[in-house]
Amino acid sequence: LLRSVAGRRLLALMVRYADAPRYQPRRVEANGLTLDVPDARSFVWQYKEIFVDEFYRFHTTEPAPVIFDCGANVGTSVLFFRKNYPNARIVAFEADDAIAGFFEKNLAQNGVTDVELVRKAVWTDDGGVDFGSEGADGASIFAPTAKTRVPSVRLRDRLLAEERIDLLKMDIEGAEAFVLPDCRGALGHVRNIFVEYHAYPDQPQNLGEILGILRESGFRYYLNSAV
Repeated sequence: LLRSVAGRRLLALMVRYADAPRYQPRRVEANGLTLDVPDARSFVWQYKEIFVDEFYRFHTTEPAPVIFDCGANVGTSVLFFRKNYPNARIVAFEADDAIAGFFEKNLAQNGVTDVELVRKAVWTDDGGVDFGSEGADGASIFAPTAKTRVPSVRLRDRLLAEERIDLLKMDIEGAEAFVLPDCRGALGHVRNIFVEYHAYPDQPQNLGEILGILRESGFRYYLNSAV
């Protein structure tokens, strides 16, 4: 029943925003939430993955799980986490400063507090990284648009500073090919990990290496397509 209700809500969103112009900020209502988004159509697919397919749901017995959300975008994933894990300590990383503004507004207008937002790219060092934004959810170090230097944080250091991490969610538009190898040997206390893998025609394919790192770190893995 829950999935059928979620499916009907998704269908309603798809109908409502099917003709919405791309990359035009607007306010959307979904699942009892009010969000300001930079692109309504990309939000619909976020909603499908997060609230209908529940890609980020994980099992934990911890009363206050620790969640690292790398690539938090406008906050849809954090709203899901806060709803399903109300006592979680959440650290959210978002490299696109304009998108981070949507994130802060969305959490505030939905009454979500006590989330640490790091307005930096997760990367292999703290020296900054060249980064291009396409205005919605596809900002990337590989973006074909003009790039600017944005602040970065070495994810490996943040991971090792924690006693445990109950979920490491990583949707960083191709940077996982660099960040995960840098985290080799630093994932042993991570209990669950979600990685969205991105492949680009002019870049090497690194899925085999990433799966090897996960296997070395003691993870079992399950592959799924978001398409």
